[in-house]
Amino acid sequence: MSAQPESEVAPPDVDPGRAAFRRVLLKLSGEALMGDQAYGVDPERVEAIAREVKRVREDGVETALVLGAGNIYRGLEAAAEGMDRATADYSGMLATVLNCLTMQDALERLGTHTRILSAITVSEVAEPYIRRRAIRHLEKGRIVIFAAGTGNPFFTTDTAAALRALEIGAEAILMGKNGVDGVYDGDPAVDADAAFLPELTHREALERGLKVMDTTALTLCMDNGLPIHVFGLDDERNIERVARGERIGTIISTPRRTP
Repeated sequence: MSAQPESEVAPPDVDPGRAAFRRVLLKLSGEALMGDQAYGVDPERVEAIAREVKRVREDGVETALVLGAGNIYRGLEAAAEGMDRATADYSGMLATVLNCLTMQDALERLGTHTRILSAITVSEVAEPYIRRRAIRHLEKGRIVIFAAGTGNPFFTTDTAAALRALEIGAEAILMGKNGVDGVYDGDPAVDADAAFLPELTHREALERGLKVMDTTALTLCMDNGLPIHVFGLDDERNIERVARGERIGTIISTPRRTP
């Protein structure tokens, strides 16, 4: 890992005027790191994502990440094959740590300061997750990568993303999707008539059973009024565009109640 002492690295030139958000959490699936590979990690794909995340930070956005582990290990699939569900989920948490280390290395090779905060103890490679510590890292301009989900079995990394976003006071979850450019009313891979949905509420997504994120995570966002911006990763600059407020993909939000 190419960690460089912070005293030897100049802080990024920040341009807060270009950003639409003060603080966001970027949620990426493990598959987003695969590129065209069948499994594992594509170094070029990881570097491309790291460049975008760096640009978002240079726009003045305090940025946190949650990564899935579908490129390495799927706990639900292993459980379906007879493995104990809790054991499978803990294995999945460890797989997210591998992806977080990969992303950290890519970001730091670009000269960006990062910290991995893990919900399970892996003290040799990551700090323990402490909410105030995470917020302080963000305030200092570091990119924070949350590893190991919530630290509990039976919860997905979607739920971890919603929970961490609320804990750090993020203004939105930016959810990058692999192979799709937003939310549809069906599966566009199998239904040619599936309609693209540019906007909907959290409740509509739940009631219609749309596969945005798991119901626990979606309900958590709905109850706390946390918007979710769902967009595709096919365009290399989409993360940056969403962070600057461009209307691409789907926005899921709950209107504020008027007194």
